[in-house]
Amino acid sequence: MAETGDLHRTALYDLHVGLGAKMVPFAGYDMPVQYPMGVMKEHLHCRAEAGLFDVSHMGQVILRGPSYEAIAHAFETLVPMDVLGLGEGRQRYGLFTNAVGGIEDDLMFANRSDHLFVVVNAACKEADITRMKAALEPQIVVEVIKDRALIALQGPAAETALSRLNPAAADMKFMDVATLELQGVDCWVSRSGYTGEDGYEISVPEAAAQSLSEALLAMEEVAPIGLGARDSLRLEAGLCLYGNDIDAQSDPGAAGLTWAIQKVRRAGGDRAGGFPGSDHILKVLSEGASRKRVGLLPEGRAPMRAGTQIFASEGADTPIGAVTSGGFGPSVNGPVAMGYVTADLASEGTQLFGEVRNKRMPLKVAKLPFIPANFKR
Repeated sequence: MAETGDLHRTALYDLHVGLGAKMVPFAGYDMPVQYPMGVMKEHLHCRAEAGLFDVSHMGQVILRGPSYEAIAHAFETLVPMDVLGLGEGRQRYGLFTNAVGGIEDDLMFANRSDHLFVVVNAACKEADITRMKAALEPQIVVEVIKDRALIALQGPAAETALSRLNPAAADMKFMDVATLELQGVDCWVSRSGYTGEDGYEISVPEAAAQSLSEALLAMEEVAPIGLGARDSLRLEAGLCLYGNDIDAQSDPGAAGLTWAIQKVRRAGGDRAGGFPGSDHILKVLSEGASRKRVGLLPEGRAPMRAGTQIFASEGADTPIGAVTSGGFGPSVNGPVAMGYVTADLASEGTQLFGEVRNKRMPLKVAKLPFIPANFKR
């Protein structure tokens, strides 16, 4: 990665500029927000065919220790997930929690036989790396990967496209991880992504990132996709954006992420608790959360953006929640949003009101996700 002024550049910066991308600052990086196709067409192309995203701004970390068991036990002191029981060649969604049960970041971690491969969010990666080093070293070595790019190939045609470069890609199922040779280079591939579509995330040596990306973009099905469409795709899929939908004040119960906490880490499990904020989180698991993240469907065509206050009625004085992510959903052809409301008003179909420019506009609580997930099980 290069650094220019206050912004970092990924290994694919020149490719983005050459493709006519509009570049914007994001999490300390100069990133493509859209290409000449435009956000709407990029979004729909990814839903119909395949889109290529540069996600090299995210943090890639390897944890090494005397054995996978030792690494897993150590990592379980930081996350409420079952790390020890994760099968070799498999990946899992995880959360770093804090002492009061809030979420410090969400992440992916993979069992790669003799080490754990962890991918964290760009905006949180320095804090995450510091957290891991402080808690795990010297028994577990925290190795920050700085010479590999990360790209995501997403959409129903992703398998067809990647299989041209290595047919073994088609054998992978959702959340499988493998080392695949792509254009003569060993790449760390997971069958996962953050769009609600089938696809892959590919860690590739920086020196080979542009040629691999160009090979994929040369395929008829594949188009470059920017951060704008990435945001609308994950919103339709009901997926959280850290800093918007989850943060240090939101616990997994309120965030609707208790599915990510396996039974073995819950009360009565063989390795219950033992992670930051476990007393609070296990209590919420038992008693329920006082507020909940829900899907929201505004009436009409106008989106309700993050920060919009939500009221129980048109004339209510006190807000009962707020929108955390909102915009226009190209696949559903209408505005969609997510936000937090009090638990008693979180049932699907509940009529609420969002305040837009000092006017109360109707919206209803909706089931998440807004579009069905297309992962390959």
